Amino acid sequence: MRRDRNAPAGLVHTHWLTSRALEGNLPGDPVERRIDVYTPHGSSGEGLPLLVDLVGWTAGGPAHTNWKNFGENVPERLDRLIATGAMPPVVVAFPDCFTRFGGNQYINSTATGRWDDFLIDEALPFIEERFHCGGNGRRGVFGKSSGGYGAIMQALLHPDVWAAAACHSGDMGFERVYLPEIVGLLPVLAAAGGIEPWMKSVFAKQKIPDRDIAHLSMLGMCASYDPDLSAFMGVRLPIDLHTAELIPERWENFLKWDPAEVADSRGAGLGSLKALFIDCGDVDQYNLVYGARRLVRTLTRLGVAHRYEEFPDNHSNIDYRMDVSLPFLSKALS
Repeated sequence: MRRDRNAPAGLVHTHWLTSRALEGNLPGDPVERRIDVYTPHGSSGEGLPLLVDLVGWTAGGPAHTNWKNFGENVPERLDRLIATGAMPPVVVAFPDCFTRFGGNQYINSTATGRWDDFLIDEALPFIEERFHCGGNGRRGVFGKSSGGYGAIMQALLHPDVWAAAACHSGDMGFERVYLPEIVGLLPVLAAAGGIEPWMKSVFAKQKIPDRDIAHLSMLGMCASYDPDLSAFMGVRLPIDLHTAELIPERWENFLKWDPAEVADSRGAGLGSLKALFIDCGDVDQYNLVYGARRLVRTLTRLGVAHRYEEFPDNHSNIDYRMDVSLPFLSKALS
């Protein structure tokens, strides 16, 4: 629902990309992917910076272009911000990266698919060739939750590709975020007879309860960070199924993908960005603020310029924070 009915409306263009990077993924997710692209009112997108929106778990990119009750979808938000002069015009892409696990971490996995390759090698050229936007020094990435994780990891892995990034409440500080949830999986899996029968039972349900979705997301994290090609959909847990003790070599595979850890070795590369925005609610119910503080401490030690904000809220319904990040990114790229 539009907050500013007088703001000239941009256009949302729907395209489809058939990916080779996603071929052979173990969940059997489709390789044909929808990408919605927003262009501002009166513009074809040519010559404008490009922002890529990575959505959080349980959603795909087109969820952010869909009608939204009691609030704006992202194109409506962009219309308002551009019309008021809060931000310059930009093109924004919304790739659909949904999986059977319920979401995505936007990294390469031998189980869930080569999502990093999909973004860098396929989606970016596909968008830029059609809209003549973006290009070196003119690309930014942003997202919230798993999308925030994707944004900061993309920047850490590819500071030569992205020139700006915004991480809203991104997954980091894995021991505080994932381990309690993974331990909570054990009695559920035991009652079902294991990972495979539990997942099959969930996929067979006409209505999947929220708690099952939360459990499924943890199995998705396992398949993303520590895949086992011999296991059902590549899923194995980093803990002993009987005692809940950590399996060190498996947990180490998780930590290789924790931004709070990765920043120690790759954080200096973020110094090439034109803009780096990080925020988190100070009462985030998933304890993400502690990982954010660790990341920011490392960036400060490395002398990497960034903007960090803690705001008085939790993890839920915080799209309003894009009113801060999107102008920050777009001004840096324009």
